[in-house]
Amino acid sequence: MGKKKLSSLEDLGGFVFSTNDNFEYNQEENQETLKPNQQFLEAHFSNKGRGGKTVTVITGFVGSESDLKVLGKLLKSKCGVGGSVKENEIIIQGNYRDKIMEILKKEGYNVKRVGG
Repeated sequence: MGKKKLSSLEDLGGFVFSTNDNFEYNQEENQETLKPNQQFLEAHFSNKGRGGKTVTVITGFVGSESDLKVLGKLLKSKCGVGGSVKENEIIIQGNYRDKIMEILKKEGYNVKRVGG
């Protein structure tokens, strides 16, 4: 595989390069996490773009990245499967939509089944 050519600064992934010694990078992860009863999550079933493998995708979480990862870890451990947290989505390997919806409802979240 060859190296990918960079055609713009956006290809660097959002990094900021500065020669200023006093430059301070302020990452804005101050988004406050809503309480579970104020969250409206959606449970999707998908296999597109994943080589035909089925996954359950949870979207709609409003809050910090660390709280999303904690919720993702809880769902993965309760279902006994792998998964990941990417781009504000929790991705659980396999079709566990009904089981995940039950878990989320017990935790106090409002969850809606989306799609077939």
